[in-house]
Amino acid sequence: MPPNDNSIDARDWSLLGVLSILWGGSFFFNGAALRELPPFTLVFLRVALGAAILMPLLRMQGISFPKGAAGWKTFFAIGLLNNVIPFSLIVIGQTFIPSGLASILNAITPLFTVIVMAMAREEALQMRRVARVVLGFVGVVILRGWGIETRPGQELGILLCLGGASSYGLAALAARRLLRDAVPLGTATFQLMASTVMMAIVAGTMEQPWRLPIPGPTTWLAVLGLAGLSTALAYIVFFQILRRSGATNVMLVTLLIPVTAIFLGWLALSEPISMREIAGAIVIGSALLVIDGRVLRLSRRVV
Repeated sequence: MPPNDNSIDARDWSLLGVLSILWGGSFFFNGAALRELPPFTLVFLRVALGAAILMPLLRMQGISFPKGAAGWKTFFAIGLLNNVIPFSLIVIGQTFIPSGLASILNAITPLFTVIVMAMAREEALQMRRVARVVLGFVGVVILRGWGIETRPGQELGILLCLGGASSYGLAALAARRLLRDAVPLGTATFQLMASTVMMAIVAGTMEQPWRLPIPGPTTWLAVLGLAGLSTALAYIVFFQILRRSGATNVMLVTLLIPVTAIFLGWLALSEPISMREIAGAIVIGSALLVIDGRVLRLSRRVV
């Protein structure tokens, strides 16, 4: 049965938490790798290595490759909207703005997704749903602060990251329509393979990576983390949630990313947590509880 985007169960809430950690790390990995690699080359390495990591698993599961141009067309479309455009825009944006601000702008993705779904008549534009997503975004802003600094090209960086967020919304619509019954592992691998072809052309034309000096070990570790954790593993989880709980629900992960980043900083690095961050987390949690709907249904039963 196709997902109806109205509910999400406990298992998928857990997967959203895992996905928020995997995708939250991408902003850190991007920031580290961009010190030695240009943007398009970094995106190419991300999708190419991600595909290479998943291909052995594909063979172990006995999943067949798409047949002919018609079979690959869907994955090139998903790869363009879900990888090539947003990865490139966000990575270039991070050369102009801090990673924290980029993660905040990425949290607008659920709002774009709600609007895209309504315009495509996949679901009604309910003001209640929009208000819930906006409440979650307000929580992200409280949690992180805007982090705006005076930097050359800052406005361009903000626009690029917003463009990446809107592309994710379009990708969710395309995936919902075109990949209803697809196997998550196959979908993740094939879209990354298609993205590798497209990014090879872009990076080869724009940056000629074969002429670049070989990066140091820190950069390679960041690239491997980006490809293995924030791409290969993350997309298996992403498409699993998408198939079970729908497009709007899976994009709620962008609201959780700043929360998990701060929690991991406290857990692993002993970074202090401020009252502002606690307040932001409470607002985000409240928004997610309202979006989930079970608390409201329970309160109605009690009354």
